[in-house]
Amino acid sequence: MTFVGHLVELRARLLKASLAVLVVLVVLLPFSGELYTILSEPLLAHQPEGSQMVAIDVASPFLAPFKLTLMLALLISIPVIIYQLWAFVAPGLYQKEKHITRPLLFSATLLFYAGCAWCFQ
Repeated sequence: MTFVGHLVELRARLLKASLAVLVVLVVLLPFSGELYTILSEPLLAHQPEGSQMVAIDVASPFLAPFKLTLMLALLISIPVIIYQLWAFVAPGLYQKEKHITRPLLFSATLLFYAGCAWCFQ
């Protein structure tokens, strides 16, 4: 493959990964308020009695749930992103190397989600 061919392939893989994030974002966007409420409960539980979260920026009441939903869409679409990365790299590997690295795809996704769950405690 030529250098330009590699760039075209990389662009296609990046577009597919971005499209996956966008689709999940569009699905989750109607629930952004509920998601924000659910994920902010641990923070609200540790605040003093009678206090509340304060938005100090004009756009914060809109942007905070949107950013949270975007990050959640990114987290949910990680398997697709890892697969697209693998699909870009795999043609350059030998068959033995492909066979060795296939379990890494599953374990990378599993360990990523385990790390996210551990950090959310």
